[in-house]
Amino acid sequence: MPKTVRIVLAVVLGFIVGSLVNMSLILVSGSVIPPPSGADTTTMEGLKAALPLFEPKHFLFPFLAHALGTLAGAYAATLLAPDRSALPAYVVGVLFLLGGVANVFMLPGPAWFNAVDLVFAYLPTAWLGQRPAGRTRAPLSCSTRWRSRIPARRYPRCATSRSRS
Repeated sequence: MPKTVRIVLAVVLGFIVGSLVNMSLILVSGSVIPPPSGADTTTMEGLKAALPLFEPKHFLFPFLAHALGTLAGAYAATLLAPDRSALPAYVVGVLFLLGGVANVFMLPGPAWFNAVDLVFAYLPTAWLGQRPAGRTRAPLSCSTRWRSRIPARRYPRCATSRSRS
């Protein structure tokens, strides 16, 4: 399969994984931190009307859903990417960021939450998500079979064996 197709598939599957995590947290948030009494959070109009009643604690789960959804999506995209490239993770982070910007326009929340959400929930967590998935383990030996697959900058021992042959 061509590398470009694999990268696109990694982005799509990473976005799906992140969306599932995001929606799971949003669905469970009402049972962990109940909405204010009289607030209808089942429709977009009801949510817009209820936003002034929300306390800071009510914004915890939406932030966690955005951040952990992006983190999970970026991690999955990096795992599925060829050579564990970071590019799909950043694309997933940008897609989630675009969704966050759209959310700010559709649901005008408090300015402090919008700022914290847009600055900390998307691109930083995409970076955090790609970090552990992008790391590879060095093989037990740096034999000829593995030399072309081992990044020299991460495993200098294999780079020296590469220069000997």
